Amino acid sequence: MQQYVLNVWEPVGPPPPPELLEKVMADVEAVDRDMREAGVWVFAGGLHQPEASTVLRPVGDDVLTTDGPFAEGKEHLGGFSIIQAPDLDAALVWGRRLATATGLPIEVRPFRYAQE
Repeated sequence: MQQYVLNVWEPVGPPPPPELLEKVMADVEAVDRDMREAGVWVFAGGLHQPEASTVLRPVGDDVLTTDGPFAEGKEHLGGFSIIQAPDLDAALVWGRRLATATGLPIEVRPFRYAQE
């Protein structure tokens, strides 16, 4: 089966208020649970805000280290789920469920090479 990453794109800034975040987290946990029960879930994780990142850029024979994201933007990769699905249509079904649960854009992207 092909593996897909479901990227969660979050706005930069503080998290939503607790009363909103609690519902979102409960909805996401329900989708994760359904993914596990369906046997498509491989791995998932949340990420810190962009300022927590470090960029390593090759420059000649050296590698330059800088704080912060590679590019600034209004949105950032906030988390992801990796799933196994027979095809893109099946992966999009899970992506739609995750978009509904989070209220955020979800990018569905296949891995370049199928995993055995």
